Amino acid sequence: KMLLQTQDSNPDIQSGKVARYTGIVNCFSRVASEQGFWTLWRGNMANVIRYFPTQAFNFAFKDNFKRMFPKYDPKTEFWSFFAANVASGGMAGAASLCIVYPLDFARTRLAADVGKGADREFTGLWNCLSKTASRTGYGSLYQGFGVSVQGIIVYRGAYFGLYDSVKSVIFADEKNANIVLKFLVAQCVTAASGVISYPFDTVRRRMMMMAGRKGGDAVQYTGTIDCWRKVYQQEGVGGFFKTIL
Repeated sequence: KMLLQTQDSNPDIQSGKVARYTGIVNCFSRVASEQGFWTLWRGNMANVIRYFPTQAFNFAFKDNFKRMFPKYDPKTEFWSFFAANVASGGMAGAASLCIVYPLDFARTRLAADVGKGADREFTGLWNCLSKTASRTGYGSLYQGFGVSVQGIIVYRGAYFGLYDSVKSVIFADEKNANIVLKFLVAQCVTAASGVISYPFDTVRRRMMMMAGRKGGDAVQYTGTIDCWRKVYQQEGVGGFFKTIL
């Protein structure tokens, strides 16, 4: 997924050293045959390390931020209730992102690191973080952080806001609600949140690919706004939604 999402910013693919991937099936088969089957899990350790603290911080922060807002009746004050849930969910997501972002950065760079053995740019998680920091400073580990915060606010805001709001309207008694209906509501909210925030995810991963680069020719995007503009101009709206399915 991340190989396809970032290949337009991958120097090895841009230079022709590695041929472009034409789709998800082509990507799966080529990665397995050219780089080895286990390469399909490259970067997953960083994701595993990142995942659990992210979820814990999200829910811990959400409850604390939620206390900052007045309690609204979802039946009579729906929009105020919805806005409070969106705000608290977004703030929780942004706060947790500040803590785990370097791991998310490493996950992306390792997954997009095409090649085998010595041809790869990084040998592992620590090598990715240390090598990038030594090239362009520790701040480069937060490359794309701004748009990531925007995206996480949109995603978490939509997720927590929509779910808390919808369940309050649909379920008169959530504890005794139909489990299948609860599952469907959760899945619909998750899917909707992902679609809404996906362009931010594409831009942030493209910006992550710029970390560690030096020189005008190597730096494809000068900033987040430049990335939004160039992706739209060169790839159209569809460029923001690559590999969404």
